[in-house]
Amino acid sequence: MEYIINKQLVGESQLKMAFALAQLQPAPLPSLLNLRKRTFSNLCLQPLCTWSAAPKLLNAQFFTRKGNNNCSMIVKSSVDFSPIVSPGDEWGIWMSLFATGAFGLWSEKTKIGSMVSAALVSTLVGLTASNMGIIPYEAPAYSVVLKYLLPLTIPLLLFRANMQDVIRSTGPLLLAFLLGSAGTIIGTVVAYMLVPMRSLGQDSWKIAAALMGSYIGGTINYVAICEALGVSPSVMAAGVAADNVICAIYFIALFSFASKIPPEASASSDDATEVVNLDPSKKPVLQIATSVAISFAICKFGTWVCRFFGTQGCDLPAITAIVVVLATLFPAYFRNLANAGDAVAIVLMQIFFAVVGASGSIWNVMNTTPSIFVFGLVQVSVHVIVTVGLGKLFGLDVKMLVLASNANVGGPTTACGMANAKGWSSLVVRAILAGIFGISIATFLGIACGIFLLKHMY
Repeated sequence: MEYIINKQLVGESQLKMAFALAQLQPAPLPSLLNLRKRTFSNLCLQPLCTWSAAPKLLNAQFFTRKGNNNCSMIVKSSVDFSPIVSPGDEWGIWMSLFATGAFGLWSEKTKIGSMVSAALVSTLVGLTASNMGIIPYEAPAYSVVLKYLLPLTIPLLLFRANMQDVIRSTGPLLLAFLLGSAGTIIGTVVAYMLVPMRSLGQDSWKIAAALMGSYIGGTINYVAICEALGVSPSVMAAGVAADNVICAIYFIALFSFASKIPPEASASSDDATEVVNLDPSKKPVLQIATSVAISFAICKFGTWVCRFFGTQGCDLPAITAIVVVLATLFPAYFRNLANAGDAVAIVLMQIFFAVVGASGSIWNVMNTTPSIFVFGLVQVSVHVIVTVGLGKLFGLDVKMLVLASNANVGGPTTACGMANAKGWSSLVVRAILAGIFGISIATFLGIACGIFLLKHMY
């Protein structure tokens, strides 16, 4: 490891002390760097590279670079920094990512896994594997996932995003959902004022915007906003961990409250068959191939539009807008591909979460998760208060408010599950459409709120 130290900012005595610490201090690297930062406020260390483990420092030496005011400190360690699966072992990396994603999906069949979600399990497994030196922090395969597979997921998830169906079919539930979205925006501002997360630096307002998108739409919006705003991998992983814990607490409370609301008298649903077919066995090969091909075409056009206008970081929002327009203009065709698209998208999202975990640092996640957790808890609490308060003001049924809030925080899948479980059969399709509507708008709302409001509150 090589650190660059500016000699104009650091005195000779401090250099000698840093050298002694590097030689004698047997603590892991993060502890040592924190100790130096506390001891020497002007001792600024800039690493030239990173490694996959937190080694014990055994030796260090300084040398001066000619032609500038910097000198370098070389830190040596007896630990082998090469991970078991090297970055160049492409088959090994892809095997690890897909195995992690498959394990995350399988974990939902267990009691603990069903409580914390496949996304969190895949993230934690990837995080643990990279920090234990099993897989690397960085690899070309990770860039492939972020550059190609992640954008590909968005069209696959939004083939049902027919805005005509949303407006026509959701009725009062759409109003309740919009009130819930307003509650999330208000909750984000209030939470950022109370819990500004200053320790995260510029990532503070970015992760606040990303969580706002998550609690209006869903996880894919959280990811899209993080990518668009450039959230660091460790903070993104910490946000995923905090988000999943908050969602677990939220759904326990929500289902407990909803237990007092009786089911509908009739268990029939007239419009569910046409709009949604959730039979997992009906995913023909042709539909899967077609859905993937169309998603690639949408991604190609979306990225081309961004390059044409010279805008940076707009790929995922542009792709979202294009697929929503197409699903609205050609609803029957895209609805036919929706089930196949969902199946592929679920797998790709698990691979992405494995990469999020693998790119993070346990040390950073442990230090950043508590503040993000408190922020998100305040954010969701204000969302619930505002949603119920405004809902009462508009005279909306409590059942509508509960389901709308579910669609906000959890997305279309959890909203559909709740409507089915509670026997609210007439609301099943509406809940799915409201959730899809949230996914369609959340990325744009999150980015706009982050850039034009939260950034100036930092």
